[in-house]
Parts: sequence; structure tokens; C-alpha cells
Amino acid sequence: MSILYVVPTPVGNLDDMTFRAVKVLNEVNLVLAEDTRTSGKLMKHFEIGTQLRSYHMHNEHKLVEGIATQIKESENGFALISDAGTPAISDPGYLLVRKCVEEGIEVITLPGATAFVPALVTSGLPCDRFVFEGFLPHKKGRQKRLIALKEEEKTIVFYESPYRVLKLLKEFIDHFGDDVHVAVGREISKKFEEFQRGMPSELIASFTKRAPKGEFVVVLYKG
Repeated sequence: MSILYVVPTPVGNLDDMTFRAVKVLNEVNLVLAEDTRTSGKLMKHFEIGTQLRSYHMHNEHKLVEGIATQIKESENGFALISDAGTPAISDPGYLLVRKCVEEGIEVITLPGATAFVPALVTSGLPCDRFVFEGFLPHKKGRQKRLIALKEEEKTIVFYESPYRVLKLLKEFIDHFGDDVHVAVGREISKKFEEFQRGMPSELIASFTKRAPKGEFVVVLYKG
């Protein structure tokens, strides 16, 4: 059965795992995982015995062709998962999906967990039209992307680490001014999930008093 299943996994709360995701991971011949140690804990929790194989950003270019061939020869297909959320959304997966499409392998993506959708909805900012930027480049190309977004009228969604979220908020002021609306969600679906809303300067003051921790989704609306 030439099928690649793209399977979302919880971004925090294990209760977000769907019944269908567990069923698929149990039935496929192999599960491709970003980090087998992280995914091993998930598989153990749901009593899934399917073999794991490492597939991540550092080896995907070398493995993609061979994996596509193996999927064609498999009886029940392969599944692709990342450490958290939906593969290919700021995670490995795009190259394999593209290869499977080129080779005539059916790709089935399950609906499920991802961090930016709940953050966007919870932000209270317009979410009927939005741009997903994910992680900006750390250095080269970062300012170019921010300059390009200056004319963007839709709500913009970013992923950011705790080490650069203050930098991002300061860049908002530099490029868009302080009179913009920002919502910052951290640790989506986890025990210490938290949202803060305000102008960039207000959020900078808050995070300066209390150092940012966890993974962040930053939602910006300039209207």
C-alpha cells in the first residue's frame, strides 16, 4: 500500500492525541520520527509497538529517495511524525511529502494538533485572514523579511524561542511602530500555558521583569 500518513502529535497535553492518530500509528509498517527518544515516550504512553526510525532536518535530504522506495514496497504504508504538532509546519516533512507526490504515492494528512491555530484564535485579533511566518531567520534575511511584512495588512503569526522573543518585540517597534496589537502565547496546551496581550513596549516591560520561558507563538496585527 503506497501511502504516507502525516500524523500530528500533541504540542503539550497528551490528551490532544486523536483516536485516529493512535490507530494509524499502530497499523503502519514504520513510523518516521524527528527524535526517536521523544517519540518513543509518546509511543509507550499509547502502547504503540510500531518500529521507529529517525527522520529529521539533518538527514532528510539523504534519506528521502530511499524512504519513498520503501513506502512503495510496504504493505501498510509509513507514518511521519515530528516531536510535537503537525510535520512540515516549521518541522521536517515537506521534502518527503513532495517526493511522495512526485512518485505517485498517496499522502494522507490527519487533522490534529498544531500550536499556531489555538494561539491565533485565542489572541482575540482578526483571524479570518492571516499570514503564517513561522520562525524568522536568525541572522541573514531576518531584516529583509520584516521589511517585506511592513505592508502586510493581514494578521501575522510567528514562532519564536524564549531567547529571541524580546528581540522580536523590539524589532516590531523598529519596523512597525509601537501602536500595533500583539498577543503572545507560550507553552500552548501545556500546564503553564499563558497569554499576554498589548503593545510591544508593554510586553517588553513584562518580559524584562520576568524572563520568558517556553516556546512562543507571537501574533501581530497592525490594523
